[in-house]
Amino acid sequence: MPRWSRSNPLALAVLVSLYEKPMHPYEVAQTLRNRAKQESVRLNYGSLYAVVDSLERKGFIKATGTVREGKRPERTVYEITDDGSREMNEWMTELISTPAKEYPAFMAGLSFLASLPPDEALAALRSRREALKVKLAGMRGAMKAATDAGLPRIFELEGEYEEQQLRAELKFVSGLVDDMTSGELEGLDIWRVFHTEGFNAEEVEFTFDFPEE
Repeated sequence: MPRWSRSNPLALAVLVSLYEKPMHPYEVAQTLRNRAKQESVRLNYGSLYAVVDSLERKGFIKATGTVREGKRPERTVYEITDDGSREMNEWMTELISTPAKEYPAFMAGLSFLASLPPDEALAALRSRREALKVKLAGMRGAMKAATDAGLPRIFELEGEYEEQQLRAELKFVSGLVDDMTSGELEGLDIWRVFHTEGFNAEEVEFTFDFPEE
C-alpha cells in the first residue's frame, strides 16, 4: 500500500467531520458547505468520494451501515476509527505547530514578473491592488455580519487569518506599484532594456547563497 501523505486538506476535513459524528459523504459535504469550509478547503464531490475510499482503505474510517432518505439513493454511513482519531490529532498538531513551505500562485507570478514588459506588469499590479481592496472590503463585511450574529471568534479564525494575509498583500502590492510608478524600484532600468534592446545573460552575473537544508 502506498505511503500515506498528509497533503490533502479535504481528507483532514472528512476526519474532523466524522470525529463529530458518523455521516455519509454527502452529509459531510453539506456540513462543510453550511459552515463555509469550502473557503479554506477545496471541496468537490468527485474528490470527496475518492478521499473517503482512501481513508477507508487506510483504516482511518469504516462503514457502519446505510441510510435512505425518501427516494434518494442509498448512502453509506462512515465513522472515524481509533487510528483515524490519532491521525487527525497528529495531523492537526503538525499543521498548527510546524511552518511549511507553500507555493502561492502570486509568488510564482512575482518570481517571473520580469518576463512581462514593465508597463504591462504595472497595469496588472494596479488591477490586483483594486481587486484586493474589493475582496478585503467584502471579507470585513462578512466577518462583521458573523460577529453581529453572535458567532464566536473560534469559528472565524481562518477568516481572520485570511484578512490579515490580504491586508499584508495589499500593503506589499501598493508599495510595489508606488516604487514602479516613481522609478524607485531597483533594477527597473535593466528590466526596461531587456524588453527594448534584449538582454545578454553573460553580461550580468547573479549569485545567490542559500543556507543548506
